[in-house]
Amino acid sequence: MDITGKKILIVEDETSLRELLTKILGLEGFKVFSAATVKEGVDILRNEDIYLVITDVMLPDQNGIEFTKSIKSDYPQIEVIVMTAFGNVKDGVKAMKLGAFDYITKGDGDDKLPLLAGKAVEKALLNRQLNELQYRLESKSSFAKIIGKSNAINHLIELAKKVAVTDTTVLLLGETGTGKELLAEALHLASRRRKGPFIPINCAAIPKDLQESELFGHKKGSFTGAHTDKKGYFEVADRGTILLDELGEMSADLQAKLLRTLENKTINRVGETTPIPIDVRIIAATNRDLFEDSKEDEFRKDLYYRLSTFTIEIPSLRERRDDIPLLAMHFMNVNAEKIGKTIQSMSKEYLEKLQKHAWPGNIRELKNVIERSVILAEDTELTPDTLPKELLSVSAALPKMQTNGSSETTNELSDLKSVERQHILRVLDNANGNKSEAAKRLDIGLATLYRKLKEYGLD
Repeated sequence: MDITGKKILIVEDETSLRELLTKILGLEGFKVFSAATVKEGVDILRNEDIYLVITDVMLPDQNGIEFTKSIKSDYPQIEVIVMTAFGNVKDGVKAMKLGAFDYITKGDGDDKLPLLAGKAVEKALLNRQLNELQYRLESKSSFAKIIGKSNAINHLIELAKKVAVTDTTVLLLGETGTGKELLAEALHLASRRRKGPFIPINCAAIPKDLQESELFGHKKGSFTGAHTDKKGYFEVADRGTILLDELGEMSADLQAKLLRTLENKTINRVGETTPIPIDVRIIAATNRDLFEDSKEDEFRKDLYYRLSTFTIEIPSLRERRDDIPLLAMHFMNVNAEKIGKTIQSMSKEYLEKLQKHAWPGNIRELKNVIERSVILAEDTELTPDTLPKELLSVSAALPKMQTNGSSETTNELSDLKSVERQHILRVLDNANGNKSEAAKRLDIGLATLYRKLKEYGLD
């Protein structure tokens, strides 16, 4: 196994020993980095692809045992060799219990170090190769939850697989209920960050005066109610992926701070001036036309262009009608199992009603409709009498479907805005005019609902 040129890090505060070990290991073909403190070492770990860390136990700013623990926690693929003081075997044993590859005694094990370092780097390299193989196998199945065989979905998955393996920022565009969070999670699971956290955030659900604190954290006493230091979602998502859903509802001030985070890869907690480095991939999602919003200065142009490096448009359910039977069958089986019913099929008439509906609420609406049908079903087959009246009435009024799944555009209801307007009115009516409740049922922000009401002359 060729380990020539692999990077190792020596953390030792004694200058002469540090320089000696650097020279010895450099002659063995390693690319050696060195640091006198843990802080310097951590900076190197963040910026270099290190295979092995050789650290002293006694360091100026942190104990080497604790440093070993943090390395194995933050960089599990890196091997660690600990250098202990003469006769102090307990430190070495403790370090190995924390995951260190081995330990040597300073001044007594220097001649053993090149061989030991070679074995440690070989182990690190082998583990990486195994992880790469596992990653390739897992990434193939990460999109399995996205149900559908239509051309639109196949194209979407093809695009998603290509960008998943990168760290590129992705912007997901799609109507409410199309599955933006599901796709974002699939992108995360297909990436090399899959073992890190996936943190989905609905920006519209956070009051604008709390958005900065929630995303970036705050320092104790920075504002009324800040009784303790608090990590924000970005810090929690470190080494993972954060989904910023309903991005268009983000305040103008926060848009500027997000842009700075994207450019500098740092955040500032509220009340603090010291930047905190972060390693987070950002996936943004919205049902708004951010390009149009940026032209009207409702959304920062520079942030839009930074976020839209790679844009994926998620098709509405109307654009992938061939997938309706597959999705309906999936939701039928899931709900039947959940409530303990035996439902085996859907009648031809039932499927026809599903195919003709406009689905302004997209997959989320379909899921709710199927759940209702399963609850009401009195036989092993779903029939039209289990469908909600509003779906039946809208279906009856919709234009006749063509064989290829597209619809005639002669009927007023085939216009998306007309369908959306009726759907909003219906949900508002069911919520007795309570806009907050209606926004929850529509799964959109209250600000988005007000904007749509104004757009349709309903405010």
